[in-house]
Amino acid sequence: MLKTVKKLNKGLKGEIIIPSDKSISHRAVMFSSIAKGECIVRNFSSGADCHSTLNLFKQLGVDISFIDDKTLKIRSTGNLIPSNNNNNIYPCGNSGTTMRLVSGILAGQNFDSTLTGDKSLSRRPMKRVIEPLTLMGADITSVDGHAPLTIRGRKLHGIDYNSKLASAQVKSCILLAGLNAEGKTIFTEPYISRDHTERLFNYLEADIKTEGTKVTITPSQMVAKDIDVVGDISSAAFFIVAGLIVEGSDFVIKNVGINPTRSGILDVVKRMGGGIEILNERIVSGEPCADIRVQYNDSLKGCVIEGEDIPRLIDELPVIAVLASQAEGNTVVRNAEDLRNKESDRIKCLVEELTKIGVNIEETRDGFIIRGETELSGGAELESYHDHRLAMSFYIAGLVCKNEIAINGFEWTKISFPEFETLINHLG
Repeated sequence: MLKTVKKLNKGLKGEIIIPSDKSISHRAVMFSSIAKGECIVRNFSSGADCHSTLNLFKQLGVDISFIDDKTLKIRSTGNLIPSNNNNNIYPCGNSGTTMRLVSGILAGQNFDSTLTGDKSLSRRPMKRVIEPLTLMGADITSVDGHAPLTIRGRKLHGIDYNSKLASAQVKSCILLAGLNAEGKTIFTEPYISRDHTERLFNYLEADIKTEGTKVTITPSQMVAKDIDVVGDISSAAFFIVAGLIVEGSDFVIKNVGINPTRSGILDVVKRMGGGIEILNERIVSGEPCADIRVQYNDSLKGCVIEGEDIPRLIDELPVIAVLASQAEGNTVVRNAEDLRNKESDRIKCLVEELTKIGVNIEETRDGFIIRGETELSGGAELESYHDHRLAMSFYIAGLVCKNEIAINGFEWTKISFPEFETLINHLG
């Protein structure tokens, strides 16, 4: 699908409710499926990735039904019982979160299973979860560290694991495996990655302790509870950037999760002098939440984004690159080499495509440098590389390009954010 985008000659105004957080939606289904009891999950994500998780657990015998299009009822005995109607093959679609986290759950079961992915997911690295799971006693066969993953269920034992990578997916996988292992499992990472798993474990009464970058899980049975999923800050990021760079914009984004391990974009925007205001702060099912007012700002400044910043905004870096193109001075992104392991090589692809529309961007080994305050020319066709975040970032750039742009493969936005263009049109 080729999507054209024209410059927006008026500000974005009004109020929107941002869609539900995908990371929490995944975990709400997974954790409720291995907890004991019945619960309601409200504001479940409509994204295709989260539905991959939902369908997988239905195949694993969990009673999941829709009350309405965003509300689930989940009943579980706390045990997974495969139907055997699918030869124990479980498709994960395009969802790395599904494959990596479910690997931790399935590794300790008393049955065998195979996790498959689409072409894009099958290129993404899985050794990062296979290696620590193997240390716990798991038996996993892969294709040179890539999907499909064949998991032969067996009893696991706890480990004390020091990860070189600050990754919420790796951390969550090992903690989920540790929930059903013998003895304690300790996971330590170099920086604190997003902590939705720890928060939801606490909320559902798992035996978990956190000390700085170290998390300890002791085998325990979670208790099913109703879960309200807050809005997704990664989705809000596109609107935050649009509001800051489209002249005359002033609007409010409602119900946004502002978990400190995810809200790096808010800190970067403040560092750059952006006009945002945090309103109505509250806690929802263990997660901090607020409304965010965004106002256009014509005096943004470049900054350095590195180190502990990166795990807190890794998914937002493509649209932050668009923001940096409109800021005075240089913006330098370092220590973000894991961008190369996403749905695309986001460093290489960002540089290639943004250069086409006039962004002064230079690729580095672990990030990029943008020399900002550039008038974007547009007038080009950009490739999405089957990457939903690139497609939406390019759309935001198109709102301030002098000439119309076209985005090839825009349909990939449906994976994470099918409501994206509808909400833009609502404000525009």
